[in-house]
Amino acid sequence: MTHFTPTEMMTVAAARALSNDDVCFVGIGAPSAACNVARLTNAPDITLIYESGTVGTKPDVLPLSIGDGELCDTALFTVSVPEMFRYWLQGGRITTGFLGGAQIDRFANLNTTVVGPYDHPKVRLPGGGGAPEIASNCGRIFITMALTKRGFVQRLPFVTSMGHGEGGNHRERLGLTTSGPTRVITDLCILGPDPETKELTVVSTHPGVARDQIAGNCGWPIKFAETVIETPAPTETELVVLRDINARTKKAHKAAGKEAA
Repeated sequence: MTHFTPTEMMTVAAARALSNDDVCFVGIGAPSAACNVARLTNAPDITLIYESGTVGTKPDVLPLSIGDGELCDTALFTVSVPEMFRYWLQGGRITTGFLGGAQIDRFANLNTTVVGPYDHPKVRLPGGGGAPEIASNCGRIFITMALTKRGFVQRLPFVTSMGHGEGGNHRERLGLTTSGPTRVITDLCILGPDPETKELTVVSTHPGVARDQIAGNCGWPIKFAETVIETPAPTETELVVLRDINARTKKAHKAAGKEAA
């Protein structure tokens, strides 16, 4: 078996969740890495959309932000932000949203606003940006983030982007017709919502990861599905593609930093 890191396992597992038919709204960071690995491996015909209005973008390096020129330079076309949200997102034209977050709870609600009390937070985070609208209007949501007690918490201090709310049919009661989070991919396992309660449960463990390791890194008593499979290890091709795009990105951003200096 080729050696790989937990982060590489997470990124590859997230990439595999996507298909050629997806029109995917991409978040910056880990979601962007996963979506571009998918584009370069198992989903070459996927349509990637970023919040800045770039449609069908094919970046050679991972963007630093939604305003990175790489996205516009490699897009099929670019629309205004109001058009992106009103026509594309709220119009139901995007099948999948790929998000990350600072914190998540057991019903896949996300916090990217504050850690601690809102008026006197320990940490003030970047905020939601377009994530609240993405979480509500995309056909389904995938979330990728490392499994830690700091990130996977019993109760969020602030709900920035709604997952399954209070569980059960909460989304439906609020009038949301989209599926919400259907998969949470971490560096240790993959979680999915229970069909009835919508509480996140472990459906797949990554190679070499024990159940007690997963439980010990979660901020609530995590549950395991009746049938739990082992996530297939990354292939050599997947690792080469991921490491290559990371290397190109590091080189490009380092060169840009030198030019700015």
